[in-house]
Amino acid sequence: MKKQQSGFTMIELIMVIVILGILAAFALPKFADFGSDARKASIEAVAGSMKSASAIVHSAYLAGKTKNDGGTDDPDYVELEGQKVTVNSKGYATADGDGIIAASQVDGQNYTISAGKVTDSTAEDSNTCYAEYKLSTDGYAEINVDSDGC
Repeated sequence: MKKQQSGFTMIELIMVIVILGILAAFALPKFADFGSDARKASIEAVAGSMKSASAIVHSAYLAGKTKNDGGTDDPDYVELEGQKVTVNSKGYATADGDGIIAASQVDGQNYTISAGKVTDSTAEDSNTCYAEYKLSTDGYAEINVDSDGC
């Protein structure tokens, strides 16, 4: 009596694994969107840069490093690495190009920068992919981040 054996040969199993590997290599980029994760991380990094810069500017202000060019209408500023950063009466960087943007040194070709607000111009919805620095009515710094549309 012959015993009947059933199952797959080693070659058949290897071929199935190779075919699955090839399919996975082509299918993965279609289902995984790493661009949005990168944009979220980028906007959150900009917000972190703004927070750090705001703390450094305020610390320099508290340490008495404030300067003024002379006129009463000229805003006070703190000098960081040769860069003038304008500050308000509480010692926080102003929400403009001479303030927080200069202090945090935000620059990049994918960003739109205006008055303390940095948006990612490559995002699906740039209205919900931004980091914003603003001064409260009391003059204190506030940093808002929205990365839902990235």
